[in-house]
Amino acid sequence: MTESAIAVVDIDGTLIDSNYQHALAWYRALRSVGETYPVWQLHRLIGMGGDQVPTAVGGEDLERRVGERAREQQGKEVDALLDEMAPLPGARDLLVAIKERGHRLLLASSGRQRHVDVFLEKLDARDIVDDWTTSADVEASKPAPDLLQVALKKLGAPSDATSVMVGDSVWDVEAAKRAGMPAIAVRSGGFGNDELQAAGAIAIYDTPGDLAKALDATPLA
Repeated sequence: MTESAIAVVDIDGTLIDSNYQHALAWYRALRSVGETYPVWQLHRLIGMGGDQVPTAVGGEDLERRVGERAREQQGKEVDALLDEMAPLPGARDLLVAIKERGHRLLLASSGRQRHVDVFLEKLDARDIVDDWTTSADVEASKPAPDLLQVALKKLGAPSDATSVMVGDSVWDVEAAKRAGMPAIAVRSGGFGNDELQAAGAIAIYDTPGDLAKALDATPLA
């Protein structure tokens, strides 16, 4: 890729160790409206936008009956767990390494603005990244490609700009594929190599730090 390549990096689960907390938050939120689903099943959906989780886990009927209430409560449950979420190994190192190589860098999140603000502080990333997204930026979340398309627009780049997405879930990889971006994955989302590869990931690393060390051999080189 060229020196002007854009790196679009997911925040939740990729840079911040938050997936299991999000799964627990969904479990508690759904319980609060009288619905119980296994945590493992909810975990499989983390990385998908919250606007889609109730339908994915319980169908359109669940969304119609409790979707909005569950989302509102899920946000509150996440608020209570923010202190337990920390950057994954080498997360900030990856951001610094990307910028040192001359790439534009945007953090992509479909999370609420207040949560993204906390994560930016945890990563000490405001002065590193070029921009970031939140749930307010799109109507359709991952695995739809909208978030990644908005990311490019925020940088004034065309939809076919040379770019790479870094994520942790099959939903990230699927969104990247739909947006026409190659995707690099880290394993912190809890998905197996076979699942990430089947979704289209072109490379897989244990941690952001491992990717940072191998950056010169990746499509962002």
